[in-house]
Amino acid sequence: MTEFDPEKFEDKYVHYFEELETAYSNAYQQLHGQADSEVLRAIDRQVLNESEPVYAGDGQFRITLPDDIEERKQTLPGDEETFDALLTEFVDRIEDELRQIFGFEE
Repeated sequence: MTEFDPEKFEDKYVHYFEELETAYSNAYQQLHGQADSEVLRAIDRQVLNESEPVYAGDGQFRITLPDDIEERKQTLPGDEETFDALLTEFVDRIEDELRQIFGFEE
């Protein structure tokens, strides 16, 4: 568990890069083998690579997705329903991982 400082999270890539990388990686690994790997990889590389983790307060994190998500969705593998469901699950798991890494949830 990493000691969390909300002020340092403003400059998260300097202070918490490893923790962020771990959260995203753990979430990916949890879904690997359970979801369509082609869709999972596409979401990871073409959507979440430009997402922004945000500390929302009270131990909660949210992931802000790129503005052009609808356009990206059209070029990625899989149908829209599968994409949306997997993206939602992936984001939820990243947020859970961040809460665990920073000691807000056990």
